[in-house]
Amino acid sequence: MPADPLNATEMQMVCHFGTHVDAPCHFLPDGPAFHEIPLDRLYGRGVVWRVETEPYGVIGADTLARQRPSLEPGDIVLLDTGWAEHLGTPRYAQNPSLGVDGATWLVERGAKLVAVDFATPDLAVDHRPPDFDWPVHQMLLSHGVLIAEHVTNLRLLANQRVEAMFLALNVQGADGGPARVVVRPDGGGS
Repeated sequence: MPADPLNATEMQMVCHFGTHVDAPCHFLPDGPAFHEIPLDRLYGRGVVWRVETEPYGVIGADTLARQRPSLEPGDIVLLDTGWAEHLGTPRYAQNPSLGVDGATWLVERGAKLVAVDFATPDLAVDHRPPDFDWPVHQMLLSHGVLIAEHVTNLRLLANQRVEAMFLALNVQGADGGPARVVVRPDGGGS
């Protein structure tokens, strides 16, 4: 407009920029693509945990075990480290990570999706050894636990039970889906 009677936006992007959900095939050759993920894996009850960490900090099982409210089987876990506040600065690249023991702890307790407010639950890019094989992604995705990255605005819900929806684009054959994440306090319903 105004030359034409409508606007039409063309979009071209990598599915892993901005807030998004990883499909298992992102790291597992025989894992489901995004369109094969059942919708109920992308919404449900869960917890937002505020976890204080330094640059490059590793969030281990011991830290997760101390968080409240407690994780219940089938929960979505959203980690609020405050790292989203550094987006657009050099510090954002010094993101914390989830330790393999932390990922294992979440798998063993039945988390269905783990969301982080930084770029990746694995080690920051400049801290990876030459033989780096994405162990946290491998652990979570190989056990059916989805991963959401670059999630923001969790602070007001920190340390509460919540209902969350990861409204990702259902892209046929994709290894991830850009998402709008909606989280609200849990009203206690099923």
